[in-house]
Amino acid sequence: MKIIIAGAGAVGTHLSKLLSRDHQDCVLIDEDPARLGDLDSKYDIMTLQGRTTSINTMKEAGVEHADLFVGVTPDESRNMNACMIAHALGAKKTVARIDNFEYLDPTRKELFEKMGIDSLIFPEVLAAIDITNGLKMSWVRQRWDVNGGDLVLLGVKLRQTCQILNRPLRELCGPDDPYHIVVIKRDGEALIPGGNDELHVNDLAYFMTTREYIPYVRQIAGKEHYADVKNVIVMGGGRTAVRLAKMLPDYMSMKIIEQDESRCEKLNEKLADNDVMVIHGDGRDLGLLQEEGIQNTQAFVALAGNAETNILACLTAKRLGVRKTVAMVENLDYVDMAESLDIGTIINKKTLAASHIYQMMLDADVSNVRSLMLVDSDVAEFSAAKGSKVTKRVVKELGMPSGVTIGGLVRNGQGILVNGNTQIQEGDLVMVFCHEHNLKKVEKYFKANMLW
Repeated sequence: MKIIIAGAGAVGTHLSKLLSRDHQDCVLIDEDPARLGDLDSKYDIMTLQGRTTSINTMKEAGVEHADLFVGVTPDESRNMNACMIAHALGAKKTVARIDNFEYLDPTRKELFEKMGIDSLIFPEVLAAIDITNGLKMSWVRQRWDVNGGDLVLLGVKLRQTCQILNRPLRELCGPDDPYHIVVIKRDGEALIPGGNDELHVNDLAYFMTTREYIPYVRQIAGKEHYADVKNVIVMGGGRTAVRLAKMLPDYMSMKIIEQDESRCEKLNEKLADNDVMVIHGDGRDLGLLQEEGIQNTQAFVALAGNAETNILACLTAKRLGVRKTVAMVENLDYVDMAESLDIGTIINKKTLAASHIYQMMLDADVSNVRSLMLVDSDVAEFSAAKGSKVTKRVVKELGMPSGVTIGGLVRNGQGILVNGNTQIQEGDLVMVFCHEHNLKKVEKYFKANMLW
């Protein structure tokens, strides 16, 4: 598959690294040679210096043979123009990074398709959705919903209060039990558990369950004492904070602390119709936090542009008694450090955007791809096509690649946990967990009319 990426910023560079693992034919374009650096020698990609809207540059990159063209420069207009040119020159699919929320209106999808833009991504919106979902469950580190929540993946940090520690999983997660453990993060390593493995204190465990058993998982994980989030303090008033303010449920109140006075004025204008208080100050200031009621706050979200600042701010909030903390950590080198410091939920816009783009590369009917960066894994919803291999045998006889787990499925609107004897049927929406990014190896099991 040939993919051309226009823009060697955070998203473009991260996506090209992911594609190099799959040995895709990937070309990364940028007009700044410093941003391209030595990426072509580090990874299995080709780099090309040139303007991302240049017809000559695109032709040199082979755009007429491109299966996917991705415009992810910081400039929305340039991305959209590049996608339109790429489409006219023969690219099969295009995706553009944007920062105008009105473009995401579903009624405008056909308009953009006519322009030659197949998909739009707004990383700040993806981050805000992730944060909002996490705030709705104060006791989870990460949450992923299949088919609107009929099936749910919950990442939970285990403490001494957990009721299922130090027992073999074969005693806990049988075929008839209402949850499965699909992966465990322990001491910096991800573990795909077997029946003899156990859960330990400070593990980050990912539970697959159905909607009705979420309270049960909360109980056995020892998280019933966590207060639901009603008051949120956000440090940093950028685009992610604005989108978060507009998405929060009505029962949550929000305060934004922003250092730039002129930005505070803009925030007051943008959020005039929302129940949000904008405060001029430094979100790391202990006195300010106490003055603004940090002791009565259930969640602290750090969205400043600096990863170290966000990590330190979350540690401060935890010291002041806040249980739920969320940090934007854009530098992937800091993710493991942030996790080891136990700061709470970690958000990275580049991995969210890359996951959205990655699903466009798959030929099978797949949606809602999500990267679980803490465990170096992906989860995705695959639809089982008529005649596909996945419908021919029970799960234990499918011969799935190593590191791949089918956690559950949705059939006729009902979430069902999967075991080795489950028979997947045509039309089932199947949750697939892939350690070390094996989605391209999995899609063939779900494609239609394959001869096996």
